[in-house]
Amino acid sequence: MTTPDARLPRDHLERLFTQMKARRIVVVGDAMLDIYLAGEAERISPEAPVPVVSVHTRRHALGGAANVAANVAAVGAECLLVAVIGDDDRGDSFRAELAQHRLADGHIVVAAARPTTSKTRVTARGQQVVRIDEEIEDPIPARTENQLLGQLDAVMADADAILIEDYNKGTVTRKRGIPVVVDPKFKHFFAYRGATLFKPNRRELEQAMGATLDLAHPDALPTALDKLGVDNLLLTLGAEGMVLVTKDKQIGRIPTMAREVFDVSGAGDTVTAWVGTALAAGASVREAAQIANYAAGVEVGKSGVATVSPTEVLAMHEAHYDQLGKLRRGGLL
Repeated sequence: MTTPDARLPRDHLERLFTQMKARRIVVVGDAMLDIYLAGEAERISPEAPVPVVSVHTRRHALGGAANVAANVAAVGAECLLVAVIGDDDRGDSFRAELAQHRLADGHIVVAAARPTTSKTRVTARGQQVVRIDEEIEDPIPARTENQLLGQLDAVMADADAILIEDYNKGTVTRKRGIPVVVDPKFKHFFAYRGATLFKPNRRELEQAMGATLDLAHPDALPTALDKLGVDNLLLTLGAEGMVLVTKDKQIGRIPTMAREVFDVSGAGDTVTAWVGTALAAGASVREAAQIANYAAGVEVGKSGVATVSPTEVLAMHEAHYDQLGKLRRGGLL
């Protein structure tokens, strides 16, 4: 397994970023609203052995496919989000967040009988106390699916890439169109044959393959690539970075760029957005994965789900190679 260390020239990155801003990206999948309640916990409840949190601040953020879309918009590309929400207050808050990120809601389908999927995180003094998930994981009704597919048909004609974000919340029930990047979950793991790039994490891939992955074994990941029937496999490994397996069975290790990890929420969405938009702009799979890795390194240094700008990615790229240069000059590499 190789560890790519070929520096992407700054002017090449800048050209790619300019091209990425000119692309039209479709994001389809399970969208959700993230709710953050922050406060203080000074006492234990007399009703149960749990802390009592006095909430001081509340904020909303886009989650799931909507967070991918927000990251695509932060790159500067045009992004069209196709997703399902409920006819409820959380749906209204979701639309308000879309507007904050300059994302249109014209291709959002409302399923009145379903709630808008939400995740509420309660924190006290910076520590998460509990997360409350409100959702229905059953597949969306046939009528809603037909509406969703109709919206997808409407936006696909001029799309440069499609990013599929599958969170097992019932939206993605079958493959549609030509996906460029797929972030899968277990229920539909083998439904995306022909995808340009497939991006699971290690636990998801092991669960789908029914066995523990020996990353040191030369055949483990190429075999997984063949079983999935996709062109390229980008396996995310958290603090250990990522592994890219290309369609010619070349395996490359991409070490994490994170200098400080504050919150890993949304890091996978950031990778999906950046790798897909970079591919749409003409980047090679290796280049796209490397750029997305920089973006993830920036994102995990922020609180909660967050977007990443091209300026931040470029700064991460420069800082990384400046540090490598210092280590080499000091004889440490």
